[in-house]
Amino acid sequence: MATVMSLFGTSEWLLFSLWVLAIVWPIVYAIRHRTSLALSITVGLLLAYLVQVLNQFAAVNGWVGGWLWWDFVLIPDRISGLNWFHTFFSAGFLHSQSNATHVLGNILVIALVGVPLEQRLGLKRFALVYGIGLFGGSLAWYLLNSTSGTPSLGASGAAFGLFGAYLAGWPKDEIPFPLILIRKWPVFYLALFYFGMEVFRAYSTLGLNQPSDVAHMAHLGGFLAAYLLLPLIARGGPYALGVEDGGPSSSSGERSRLNQIKNSMVDMSSLVDPWTARNIEVPRSIRDPLRSLLASADEPETRLAWMEHLADVGECPDCQAPLGVVERSSGPQLQCSVEPQHLNWP
Repeated sequence: MATVMSLFGTSEWLLFSLWVLAIVWPIVYAIRHRTSLALSITVGLLLAYLVQVLNQFAAVNGWVGGWLWWDFVLIPDRISGLNWFHTFFSAGFLHSQSNATHVLGNILVIALVGVPLEQRLGLKRFALVYGIGLFGGSLAWYLLNSTSGTPSLGASGAAFGLFGAYLAGWPKDEIPFPLILIRKWPVFYLALFYFGMEVFRAYSTLGLNQPSDVAHMAHLGGFLAAYLLLPLIARGGPYALGVEDGGPSSSSGERSRLNQIKNSMVDMSSLVDPWTARNIEVPRSIRDPLRSLLASADEPETRLAWMEHLADVGECPDCQAPLGVVERSSGPQLQCSVEPQHLNWP
């Protein structure tokens, strides 16, 4: 397959590398530091758009040639087998430089809808939902325009996928959103409003044969794909489907999450500590906090506090490396910071 990248010079490669870095760095940061992936994606989309604007400025001044992103936009009639399959995903990280409202609108939805949805799902499940919405939107556009040579780009399919997933999982959650007024709205109303608007726009475009430069069917494809697959993705997640607690950021929502962790936590009162289990004398510095942990840590918050104290004053009984604490759905666990196989307790 002929590619524009084969014609890149130094300037093109520099700009292209900057674009990749703008997308990848925030996502990698979120994964490594366990911060919000939804917010990191919005940062990546915005930075990538700014690189696109910089490229446009460079092209006008003759510093770069051609369209730098041609190998990464979705063009239905050039897809054959696995050729250009990557564009089903890469097109979601590109936006038209002449339409700033497009990227800003997507960023708004991904931030305001994506953050509470990620709190419901967790980072990994949220990433899967985002990818499904992105791919579902691209696939819908491809299937309905398979002979078209018109490029398609934008994260709208993924953004609408977040609406679809949230509607399928927790429709009664209330999240802040600027719809008429900036206030908390039930997800049910927000999702159906956006879905209904896209159905109307798609009918106006396709049913009345009016041209449009907006891929309405891609929006609907992302919405439906995430809506249909969310129950499967959310199975075994931090929150049960349909739970009514006001939303993940509310105090009742946090209490619901902690109660779920408590129900699956291991009873520590009868456990043997890692040092005794290895026939090693328990270090003096950790005897008291360890005794308190084993005796009274029947609440997630209490267990986490004692484990963090143990991690501060203790070390791995196998390699003497510092200890750390990881939070899991079954409760916090004490872990060796160098080699988790040395210590992963309880």
